[in-house]
Amino acid sequence: MLENLDKYQIILASNSPRRKELMSGLGVDYVVRTLPDVDESYPADLSGAEIPAYISREKADAYRAIMQPGELLITADTIVWLDGKVLGKPEGREGAVEMLRSLSGKSHQVFTGVCLTTTEWQKSFTAASDVEFDALSEEEIQYYVDKYQPMDKAGAYGVQEWIGYIGVKSISGSFYNIMGLPIQKLYKELKGL
Repeated sequence: MLENLDKYQIILASNSPRRKELMSGLGVDYVVRTLPDVDESYPADLSGAEIPAYISREKADAYRAIMQPGELLITADTIVWLDGKVLGKPEGREGAVEMLRSLSGKSHQVFTGVCLTTTEWQKSFTAASDVEFDALSEEEIQYYVDKYQPMDKAGAYGVQEWIGYIGVKSISGSFYNIMGLPIQKLYKELKGL
C-alpha cells in the first residue's frame, strides 16, 4: 500500500515512541529526524485545535532549511483541551497529579495537528477526539503517576496505559489521535498525495 510514497524519503520529526509505533503500523519505510530545542510556543489568541495546528507547522518550518528535494517531513503536536485551557506535558510529579485530578470525572478534547512538508509544498490537518474520564481516586492517580511517569505526555496520561484501562469511560473520535497521531486520517492524506 501507499506505493505513491515511493518517490519520497519519509521523515518523522518526533521522538515520541507512540508516534513511531503508529507510523510503523502503516507499513511505510521512514526515518526519524529530530532537532533540539524546536520552539513550541504559540500566540495567546489561539485556542483549541488551532494550537497544535500552529505548532505542527512551526515544527515543520524549523526543518525547512535542511530539507532535501524528495523528502516528505511529518510533524505533529497533540494537546489536551479542558475547560478552555491547554494541558500540555506536566512539570514534574505534582504537575501530573494535578492534571489527572482536573481530568477526573470530566470530559475533555484531544487535538492533534499534523503537517506534511516537502521542499515544494506544505499541507496540514487536525483531528479531534472527545474523552470522558470516570472519577479517579487519589490512590489511583498516585499509583499511575508513580508507576508510569507520564511526564512526557500531554494531559499527563497515556490512553493506551493502565489509566486508560481503568479511567476512560468513553471516546468519540480516533483512539490513535489520543495516543498522539491520528493514523487513519494521516493514511488518507498520504494516500491522496
